[in-house]
Amino acid sequence: MPRRMDTLEDPEALTEPPTPRARRRWRPFRRMALWFWGWFSWIGARLLALMFVLVFLFSFINPPTTWTIIQGQREFPGRAERAWVGLDAISPHMVRAVVAAEDANFCNHWGFDMVEIRRVIASGSSRGASTISQQTAKNVFLWQGRSWPRKVMETAYTPMIEALWSKRRIVEVYLNIAEFGRGVFGIKAAAEYYYQTTPDKLSLRQAAALASILPAPRTRNPQTGSARTRAIVSGAQTIRADGRDSCLVLER
Repeated sequence: MPRRMDTLEDPEALTEPPTPRARRRWRPFRRMALWFWGWFSWIGARLLALMFVLVFLFSFINPPTTWTIIQGQREFPGRAERAWVGLDAISPHMVRAVVAAEDANFCNHWGFDMVEIRRVIASGSSRGASTISQQTAKNVFLWQGRSWPRKVMETAYTPMIEALWSKRRIVEVYLNIAEFGRGVFGIKAAAEYYYQTTPDKLSLRQAAALASILPAPRTRNPQTGSARTRAIVSGAQTIRADGRDSCLVLER
């Protein structure tokens, strides 16, 4: 009984019960983890802000170059000169062909084609379901190759692009920075290099042949009579007929 009274009379015993030894041992690690979390959050927030600013600027300023273009021009100097071409100066055949070849549902998604992603997962296929928006994010802001850091950043950039750019702007940028062959970047250089013409004069078969090499521009050549080109021609005609090119406001 006296020992009980001593405990009750000790105010510290009531307000500050003894801390378990294990908890005291982990306190420094917990403080360190919280410090690292705060530091990474600070860096992450500023990185996202910088990414947002870049996407906003490129919504009305044409990207001067990209990492891929710099590397390609160093590897293959002296190829066709790259120059920017507005979407109105590009043949509607070329625009429809690249959509048919790379992202047939381009006008109907917000950057990620969930229908195609689910189809690829269900089939167990190793082929990708990358959209034109994702490829634009990769080609403008990032680097080639497969890695988790690049994929995470691409996933962050894509909704920003969809939110700040029009669909026409996305296709315009993509066609002006895409690689169409070894050291051949942009639709103007591609039209000149392969067909000695300008982007607005490309026929449907020429456009489809150029679009057919985009998945592997360093190993393919545009062939107007190939099965791949014929399939893209058919796809371009289909998306024109069913209105899946409506967001691009092209000539009918």
